Order: sequence, then C-alpha cells, then structure tokens
Amino acid sequence: MLVKPRVATLPVVETFHSVQGEGFWSGTNAFFIRLAGCDVGCPWCDTKHSWPMAHHPKREISELVFEAAAKRPFMVVITGGEPLIHNLTTLTSELRKANLRIHLETSGSHPLSGEFDWISLSPKIFKPPLDTPKNNIYRQADELKVVISEPRDLVWAENQSQKVSAQTVRLLQPQWTSKLGQQLVCKHVLAHPEWRVGLQTHKYLRVR
Repeated sequence: MLVKPRVATLPVVETFHSVQGEGFWSGTNAFFIRLAGCDVGCPWCDTKHSWPMAHHPKREISELVFEAAAKRPFMVVITGGEPLIHNLTTLTSELRKANLRIHLETSGSHPLSGEFDWISLSPKIFKPPLDTPKNNIYRQADELKVVISEPRDLVWAENQSQKVSAQTVRLLQPQWTSKLGQQLVCKHVLAHPEWRVGLQTHKYLRVR
C-alpha cells in the first residue's frame, strides 16, 4: 500500500505584508508570518487571540514560502504568539532557499530552532528565556526589546541587559496603554545612553 508523504505544516494566525512597526528595523518592508500558540501569558498582550493553537488552521510551509516570496519583501518576520513553541528548522530552510532574509521575534522561553539573520529577543518576567549552556538565546540576540509598564520592569530590563553581548541593540518599549511606562522609559534612556526608546509605530500609523 502506498503511503502518502507527510506535508510539513504549521498553525498560522495570519500572514500579511506591511512595514515593521517595532524595534531596530522599524519602518522596513516586511512580510509577517504569525504562528499560533503561546504559553508566556503576558496580561497586556495585544495578540491574545494567537495563544490557542487549535483555533487556527495549519498551513503548508511551501505555501507560506511562496506567498512570502511573491511580495518581494526586504525581510520575513516570524512572530507569534511564541513562534519557538514550534520547530522552525524546515520553515527557515525553505525561506532561505527562496533567498529571503529571515527575522525572528521571540520571548526566548523555548529552545531556538531554525536559522535567522536577525533575532529580536523580548524577554518576559512571566516566563523567562532559557538560560542554560545548551539553550541560551542571549548569546545570539541581535536586539533586546523589553516592554515597560511599571518600575520593576526596568529592574528586569537591566538584569536582561547583563546577559546579552555589548553589540546587542537595547530597546525599552513602553507598554501601549501605560502612561507611566512612557515616562519611565524616557527618564531611563536619558540616564542610560546604552538604551533606546522603542515605539510601536504601526499603532500610530494604524496599520498591522
């Protein structure tokens, strides 16, 4: 009896072509692949609909790559949810074959898989990044992005800053609805020049 070959799939919340709204590459032409599933549980998360995997369809990786390549973006951003819940080796390998630049947005709370041109690490107090000799994403982070809504978040940010390399871009991002967060970030950056202010510019522009 012939066995039908298994097709590689991932649960996908959405794909879309837009400008990167956050971080070092803010304003850059990007194709986003938002994967379903997250167990970090940030109370202020603006994509809580991405948390349950079962609510979102599985899509073939070949289809995702074809869709991304058709848009001719500067980069493909793999985000979530928490994308590293999934093994991203096949997805990034296929994107690489299509000559696409690959960025990752992650909390670092699951083992790193796949190959990336840029890793944006946004560590969360609720479920910290893995920090073991075998699984240590701090060493590979190109960008450290910490969300700030209250004073304890700045203590957390400085703690996380000690774990990444001197070359890592450091960004403090005010939690979108927190006026206090905005004040804390601006004050901290003025006193600590190694940090930058990171804004969610897509929300100001009202684009995805």
